Amino acid sequence: MSVYADRFWMKNWDEGVTDLDPSEFDTTYVDMIRPVFEANANKTALGYLGVDVTFGELDRYSNQFANMLLENGFRKGDIVGINLPNTPQYVIALLGTLKAGCSVSGVSPLMSAPQIQYQLSDLGAGGEKKLGFVTLDAAFPGQIAKIAHEIPELAVVITTSVAGFLPKIKQILGKLTKKVPSGKVTPLEGKIVLDFQKDILKKQPTNPPGISLSPDDLGYIQYTGGTTGPPKGAMLSHRNAVHNVRSVLRWLGWEEAEGVVLSGFPMFHIAGLTMSEVTMYAGWTQVLIPNPRDTDHICNEMVKYKVTNLVNVPSLFQMLMANPKFREMDHSNLGTCVCAASPFPKESQEEFESIAGKGKLLELYGMTETSPVSTMNPMNGLRKLGTIGVPFLNTEAKLVDPGTGEEAPLGQAGEICIRGPLVMQGYYNKPEETAKAIDADGYMHTGDVAIMDEDGYMRIVDRTKDMIIVGGYKVFSSKVEDVIAKHPAVGMLALVGIDNPKRPGSEVVKGFVQLDPGYSYEGDESTVQEEIIRFAKENCAPYEVPKEIEIIPEMPLTAVGKIDKKVLRVKKE
Repeated sequence: MSVYADRFWMKNWDEGVTDLDPSEFDTTYVDMIRPVFEANANKTALGYLGVDVTFGELDRYSNQFANMLLENGFRKGDIVGINLPNTPQYVIALLGTLKAGCSVSGVSPLMSAPQIQYQLSDLGAGGEKKLGFVTLDAAFPGQIAKIAHEIPELAVVITTSVAGFLPKIKQILGKLTKKVPSGKVTPLEGKIVLDFQKDILKKQPTNPPGISLSPDDLGYIQYTGGTTGPPKGAMLSHRNAVHNVRSVLRWLGWEEAEGVVLSGFPMFHIAGLTMSEVTMYAGWTQVLIPNPRDTDHICNEMVKYKVTNLVNVPSLFQMLMANPKFREMDHSNLGTCVCAASPFPKESQEEFESIAGKGKLLELYGMTETSPVSTMNPMNGLRKLGTIGVPFLNTEAKLVDPGTGEEAPLGQAGEICIRGPLVMQGYYNKPEETAKAIDADGYMHTGDVAIMDEDGYMRIVDRTKDMIIVGGYKVFSSKVEDVIAKHPAVGMLALVGIDNPKRPGSEVVKGFVQLDPGYSYEGDESTVQEEIIRFAKENCAPYEVPKEIEIIPEMPLTAVGKIDKKVLRVKKE
């Protein structure tokens, strides 16, 4: 019998936390949030650059967006790409798209025109779906104007500004001082081009669109690198989203209308999207951060809104820790701080809790394909720093050997496999890729390698594609990074494998280090490089020790703040 079959980790769930009854996620996100919005109509839903939007206003604005789509011929099943930073317009477009029965697809504002074209063309493949696209006026000339003619399915383009919700005087001053980027919006042949404020919020009716939805309707097509290959659209139903949202709230024990969340996760990423939806369903205020790297702004908003909960990727927590303003703040009002999307070295977690308060950091794990939360540390029970906690509500989990597919025993590394109502419907228009990711038994193969202990807590040690093979030994980069990160010189660290010319098929370990700004040393960088390698030799197995350390001024990050190892692999030569 499988060691994972009885879900033994459930004994470590907090008292009162149980699986959801299937009837609890037999609904749609639109239907689920309606009573919450009605009960909190006059409460602030969104805080953004000094402007507050109430739940009642958000409800009416999103109705207007939905009615705009219907007026322009959109029908149930069509798709809207949202290419915005975290602004009120993103939340309005998200809710409005769902209310119209259409699917949301987040599009990173950091993507190039060819990358955007790839995603929109993939969404429109086959010509059966009508596409809408919401973007910034500042991005219009350099991106959508260049590619729109290549995407026949693209029917409507809606433009807006990061200052669109600010008072008129601030909009004008922002453009004059160049603090607010702007660009010229021009007609597009064969497309309808609309202004978010002028053509939607000032003209469309505010009545609900009245579209009938079912739990298995496709609500989201969120693009991800997945475990292999080019970006793919993970198809998530309303049922998927409702299960995850309700599960997160049950796990965290958040009471309705009590808190204020500040999340640095961009909403085009599944983590930011889900935390926004969780916050709205809780009737809480969410503070929108358009630029999560502006830690001074985050600190100011934390004070203004008396933020009770932070949600960030590890590198953004590290950026906050590097800001003296954050270190000196009174954090007595701050509760749980949720961390996800990439491994957070235990040493850094301990440093964060020394600033914000012991027991406040809650690490979890998920991926786009699992809606996304799959595991989490208990809210009140035993939290093991450096682990991603235990499997989630209604979730079956097991670890398998990436090479053989056989179950990995407890205490040994294996690929995380997940089954349950959180698993996606599949990859959009890619049945072959779906078959590679979801096996015949319904388990999603995540591509992440972890070790599970006897209590069911898991520690991520690598991505299957990031695993380094040294002379037949498997080097789990995250595990080794966690050790070497304890050296005081290390601010951020990433390990990659380099082909070993002396041993074809084998690799050697190379480390990239961004120095801790508070670290001082004598001599040149080679002194620090030698110190780090010596430290690794003292604390790691011989095959895990980096043969080379390269010190770089700034670690490359992805759009959501993860360390971008793809960029480092290009640099490694």
